[in-house]
Amino acid sequence: MADGRLEVKDVEIALLESSPYRFRIEQREPMRVPGVVFASRALLPQASGDKALDQVANVATLPGIVRASFAMPDIHWGYGFPIGGVAATDIGHGGVVSPGGVGFDISCGVRLLAAGIDREALGHDRTRRLMDILDCTIPRGMGRGGLWKLSGAREMDELLVGGARYAVEHGHGVPRDLTRCEDYGVLDGAAPGQVSARAVERGLHQVGSLGSGNHFLELQAVDQVYDPATAAAFGLRAGQVCVMIHCGSRGLGHQVCTDHVRVMDQELHRHGIQVPDRQLACTPVDSPRGRAYLGAMAAAANYGRANRQLLSEAARHAFATAAGAGLELVYDISHNTAKIETHEVDGVARPLCVHRKGATRALPPGDPSLPEDLVRAGQPVLVPGTMGTASYVMVGLPGNDAFHSACHGAGRVWSRHQALRMVRGERLRGELEARGIAVRPSSWRGLAEEAPQAYKDVDAVVAVTEGAGLARPVARLVPLGVVKG
Repeated sequence: MADGRLEVKDVEIALLESSPYRFRIEQREPMRVPGVVFASRALLPQASGDKALDQVANVATLPGIVRASFAMPDIHWGYGFPIGGVAATDIGHGGVVSPGGVGFDISCGVRLLAAGIDREALGHDRTRRLMDILDCTIPRGMGRGGLWKLSGAREMDELLVGGARYAVEHGHGVPRDLTRCEDYGVLDGAAPGQVSARAVERGLHQVGSLGSGNHFLELQAVDQVYDPATAAAFGLRAGQVCVMIHCGSRGLGHQVCTDHVRVMDQELHRHGIQVPDRQLACTPVDSPRGRAYLGAMAAAANYGRANRQLLSEAARHAFATAAGAGLELVYDISHNTAKIETHEVDGVARPLCVHRKGATRALPPGDPSLPEDLVRAGQPVLVPGTMGTASYVMVGLPGNDAFHSACHGAGRVWSRHQALRMVRGERLRGELEARGIAVRPSSWRGLAEEAPQAYKDVDAVVAVTEGAGLARPVARLVPLGVVKG
């Protein structure tokens, strides 16, 4: 590093270390804004071939983008946008929406439930029984069906419009669940008519299923509380058992992204848009195609929220059966969305299309859009780590210039192929079990791909997130058992 600049291996981008935990990619043609990467040197993309920083610069070329192309501390290479990427476009000035800024797993997100029992009271035997019940009842794996078999397209349309609210109205949860969900469990503007028949077909029988890859249901315990007052407002206390669920919109969301990326790529010339990467296919938000995608994306987001609601009910049943305890929802937050929000840019409040791809909303205390019981505390920010380390509950901080966004997890450092070369699933399970972490995988291959070594140090990610002024830690949770997708 010389004159404040840091050269990163295999990347043509020069970073300026503008302040601790904040690096800058200077604006240059055809970038319309600079890039800003929240990181430490250790957390910058290091893997050979990881072009995530190039992607930050590419995103900065999108029409209508304002302020900067942002990247969270868990940044790594993704489709078009880096995972951990945040970008907002000004709708009134030709701002675009890009499916690559949302991702294929639309509204993939994290849900945390707090149990009415502590770790010591649960004990070893009931933990094992609980894990066995979850292993038998939680559908997971590629192509697996879900807990709720919808009767047909009409019922699917109602779910795509109603999201978690529709699930609760049909007996899968309680009304309080909705107050502890982002957008109260329903993303407005859903347009089921913009969801293809193929997407509906893929989603009809997958509501209430984890899927595969990095999705999981994890049994956890609150290991440390950093802010007792905020933790209490969230419903958390030291030693408490919790359940964290990470999943999204399954095949339906994937198909929605596939369908709309294909059409947008074919229509780029119609709007005179040039992008440095075809994976950044986009269209003006205020255009028929832009409105069609946002309607389909909202529908898929509602599918993802209903999906997590169904899995919550399965977890509640398991807890009632194995431990005689209930589960209260702490919060449900998505990290793959594009949402219309109002933010101040250059002193003027503007409607923006805010893309968060592998990034979560992080509202600070006092934000009027929070439910009444969280206004004073702020919004819970859920940051899963790995099945061998820890996860965090954080809270948004004021002054966050990345459109109130924060990290969504630890972030990969190994590809899945590299993980398979380095780790054997059977051996990994033995190592985790020896540390008291019960593991219920759907396959040895899938377990190896998600080895803890394949991810960044979540403690370091959280430290940078706080140091950068995005969110601060409230509680740290450690794994007791994991059901892997």
